[in-house]
Amino acid sequence: MTDVLVEPPSVESRGVVVRDAPPTEVHLEAYRRELTGFCYRMLGSGFEAEDAVQETMVRAWKNAERFEGRSSLRSWLYRIATNVCIDMHRQVQRRARPMEMGPASPPEESLLGPALPEAAWVTPIADTRVAPQGHDPAEVAEYRESIRLAFVTALQHLPPRQRAALILCEVLRWQVAEVAELLDTSVAAVNSALQRARGTLGSLEDDLPSGKLDPPDVELLERYVRAFEAYDIEGLVSLLREDAVQSMPPFALWLRGARNIGRWMVQPGPSGCRDSRLVATFANGSPAFGQYRPDPAGGFSPWAIQVLEISGGEIAQMSIFLAMMDPERLFASFGLPLHLKA
Repeated sequence: MTDVLVEPPSVESRGVVVRDAPPTEVHLEAYRRELTGFCYRMLGSGFEAEDAVQETMVRAWKNAERFEGRSSLRSWLYRIATNVCIDMHRQVQRRARPMEMGPASPPEESLLGPALPEAAWVTPIADTRVAPQGHDPAEVAEYRESIRLAFVTALQHLPPRQRAALILCEVLRWQVAEVAELLDTSVAAVNSALQRARGTLGSLEDDLPSGKLDPPDVELLERYVRAFEAYDIEGLVSLLREDAVQSMPPFALWLRGARNIGRWMVQPGPSGCRDSRLVATFANGSPAFGQYRPDPAGGFSPWAIQVLEISGGEIAQMSIFLAMMDPERLFASFGLPLHLKA
């Protein structure tokens, strides 16, 4: 398959298509990136989003000859993807972040608790898989807000059809009538779903601003890398907001407060991160790093994906996704190497 963006051989406007041939594999692939973003917001998992898009492509390819052009190819694919996501979402437990599972803990390793399964967590996704390919500042800023871990987590509180309606209307800017047709329902039902969804999200929104990285933020990240790799805990704490939050899925324990985070990092277990190396990337519209710990066999092995949120020139959140379950798949999904040389 290819990622070359080629429009189908048709004349397409919003909902009007004149088709002169069934869609080909190349035409379907043109929508993979945006479908991945949609499925990720629906499911809260980079791995599940990848699986959902692949299933969407398989179903679309198998039924390409039956595509009659009554709607746009894009609408047809989103209809398939929505159904796939709703089918995949029939699990009882919704994905969450540690901050939703209980209060902050003291920085004591004895409170760490057991590792929970991957299905319990909202997990990160690489910007390279879902970010818009254009450079319009407004579009990029909108993308960052719509893919933040906090927003994706909040979406998981919505029933699947409400979630789909809100993502399609308010993130992707579809018309309500288009969404009603896609969901096989009425305009009134979509408007009602949107009203309920907005009410739920309004009670969950955090106050952490997001936006483009300014030059001082870039310098802040450079200082963070230097402090972390040197394991200069005082230097690292000085970069954190006083009420900064650190979480570490797959563990439910989370910490609040720069000093608590600093104390945690020098405990016997967590201090195993000493001498780590960081490789920069981007996840969920935020600066991120692949963290590699020393490998007894030599070099450095994948350990975690760190996603940072910056507010007011300080680091406000550190979401550290430990790669204990499937480090190769997690790091490969970010295009990061599976081993660093010494």
